[in-house]
Amino acid sequence: MSTATLADAAAAPQAPPEADGVAPRVAGTPPKRSRAPSRERTFGTKVAGQPAFVLHSYPYKETSLIIDMFTRDYGRVALIAKGAKRPHSQLRGVLQTFQPLSSSWSGKSELRTLTEAEWVGGMLPLEKTALLCGFYLNELLVKLLARDDAHPALFDHYVATLNQLAHNEPATIVLRKFERALLKETGVAADLTRCTASRERVRADLVYVVDPERGARPERASDSWPRVSGKTLLDMENEDYQDAATQAQSKQLMRFLLAHHLGGAPLNTRQILLDLMQL
Repeated sequence: MSTATLADAAAAPQAPPEADGVAPRVAGTPPKRSRAPSRERTFGTKVAGQPAFVLHSYPYKETSLIIDMFTRDYGRVALIAKGAKRPHSQLRGVLQTFQPLSSSWSGKSELRTLTEAEWVGGMLPLEKTALLCGFYLNELLVKLLARDDAHPALFDHYVATLNQLAHNEPATIVLRKFERALLKETGVAADLTRCTASRERVRADLVYVVDPERGARPERASDSWPRVSGKTLLDMENEDYQDAATQAQSKQLMRFLLAHHLGGAPLNTRQILLDLMQL
């Protein structure tokens, strides 16, 4: 499968935002969620030297690209890269996924204009299965992050995750940690250490299900949700995935939770991963 094909699978094309106003919600854009008071939408006139990664891009008019970019201090932003498709454009070879960039842009509307992008370096390239895992991360970010909502801690976690994948650390563990961090950062992760029925600490020797909106509770005979041991829930909270049972149960649980928060929207890259390596 070519890199271009993987990139197309990683995020379904979106209609470009309106340059003179806020675009209507389109496919692939997550529903609005309540944000913590410290997170404010950041529409600035000019931004310079912002650490960033390209999540997805698609053609715009004859010579330009719309770039979905993940930045450290401004979150996911939509930028138009004018002339980036021209053969001699300085941006043509720079705007690639998984390359750390220093980016600059200007504009006040939701679709701003990319004015500069420079390759920073310092990271190994992703190859083979790690490359597909990287596209899976990008698809999660595109579909679960609202635009212009800053998540600096998640940005740092994304960089660390790319480095771990590039160094061939176990994808089954690396991806579970990132999935959990993403749900926490977007404010939809339930507490896995407390039972919602009793408010007592989860017991390692009991079996639970996790309500996506409330948290863990003891299993019932009628439950169709994934059953997980209390030990798995405690391991996940402690980012300890060494146990094989924890790996297997956390995979099923995270698949269920992500499906809920995506509102049933399919993850193209996850299906490819499932077919290739049963992650």
